[in-house]
Amino acid sequence: MDSQTLIIALLAFLAIGGVGFAFAGGNGSEGASKRAKQLAATGRVDGKTNDPAAMRRRQTQDMLRNLREGEQKKKKSLVPQDIGSRLKQAGLDVPAGTFWLVSAAAGGGLGFLAFLMAPSSVSETFMGESARIIIAGFIGFAGFLGLPRWVLGFMIKSRHKKITNQFADALDVIVRGVKSGLPLNECLRIIAVESPDPLRSEFKQITDGLSMGQSIQQALEKFYRRVPLQEVNFFNIVLGIQSQTGGNLSEALNNLSVVIRSRKMLREKIKALSSEAKASAMIIGCLPIAVMVLVYITTPSYMMQLFTKPIGHLILLIGVSLMGLGIYVMRRMINFDF
Repeated sequence: MDSQTLIIALLAFLAIGGVGFAFAGGNGSEGASKRAKQLAATGRVDGKTNDPAAMRRRQTQDMLRNLREGEQKKKKSLVPQDIGSRLKQAGLDVPAGTFWLVSAAAGGGLGFLAFLMAPSSVSETFMGESARIIIAGFIGFAGFLGLPRWVLGFMIKSRHKKITNQFADALDVIVRGVKSGLPLNECLRIIAVESPDPLRSEFKQITDGLSMGQSIQQALEKFYRRVPLQEVNFFNIVLGIQSQTGGNLSEALNNLSVVIRSRKMLREKIKALSSEAKASAMIIGCLPIAVMVLVYITTPSYMMQLFTKPIGHLILLIGVSLMGLGIYVMRRMINFDF
């Protein structure tokens, strides 16, 4: 009992001391942190200063914080995910209704082919003739929603990759133009004329908007909606800060060009480092299909048990599910978003 009493007393003492330290030390550390922030921002503890450089630095920090908070709030609204906007992001000048018609045609065609190509043994041994209809329905639904969206996403990704590779060179053109005395609008027109597609068409829309009376911020906001890339967002932020606070635009854009090229080098380095894992994932994913084909060529009756027996259908379903889960996990492991 004596040892238990001592232990309880020690724990109570530690608990009381911890609570007291939290209440006594927390405010002090918070106050010290607040004073350190004031000292770093203004050069004085009371938050007031007469130094123009410190005031300008504080204004820039406040503007950066406001831009960062506004970016978090407007990101979802500035980057719509509807089909019409995604078609524009892919560079396709077609209405959304046409996309849905093509999707319906693709789904109907795939479903009809699946119904015709389903083996007759399925209707004899597994749920009757309705099994072929169910299989055709699933494949048709996947063809209606999955295949067209996958193709559209591939086109968007390919177009964004081209724009990313061309964007640093476009910034260098703006830097050289600004250093030579040209206004910003004229530098944008040079890019809209001399740059290769798809960057040329995007900057042409920017210059056309400026000619119609849009401000530079409105034109760049629409540019970010069409091309929701971090590089474009950085470009908008740099021009927004420069238009509100002034400063050397050529130096800021030159630094941005260096940052974009560094991001590109990092992306290529990550791609090179993960190439071995991607190759392993492709081999592991293709190996079961290759084994099935080889076994079917050598002994067809042995492999057809999977397609003619109900237990074979169950084994195929489990195998496909596990393969899909494994491919998804490997893809998440080797993909990097930054």
